[in-house]
Amino acid sequence: QVQLVESGGGLVQAGDSLRLSCAASGRTFSSYGMGWFRQAPGKEREFVAAINWSGGSTHYADSVKGRFTISRDNAKNTGYLQMNSLKPEDTAVYYCAADLNLLDGSYWYLKVYEFDFWGQGTQVTVSS
Repeated sequence: QVQLVESGGGLVQAGDSLRLSCAASGRTFSSYGMGWFRQAPGKEREFVAAINWSGGSTHYADSVKGRFTISRDNAKNTGYLQMNSLKPEDTAVYYCAADLNLLDGSYWYLKVYEFDFWGQGTQVTVSS
């Protein structure tokens, strides 16, 4: 089991920045790839960003590429999502997730059902 707890959400204005954190406990976090997802009201949960176990490979949804940065600090068992130039359409509950088999060669496993462990989510609201 891996327990994940997100923090860092809040209410900001368009153009502002936020950094989300995902604190992990339980099994060795450094063995797991990590992803960030988000879910807006009335919409399905969608992929935002992913990072492999070492932090050496990352992948982003087109909608956040160039604005968001995913990172991790395995010594602190924590993952991060730096969000810059926020837009109202970024408003959602943000979830971190972990899975052992996130990246196989150059193929990323990014479907919601492919992640084994999830946090409870943190709300991000961007006002215009």
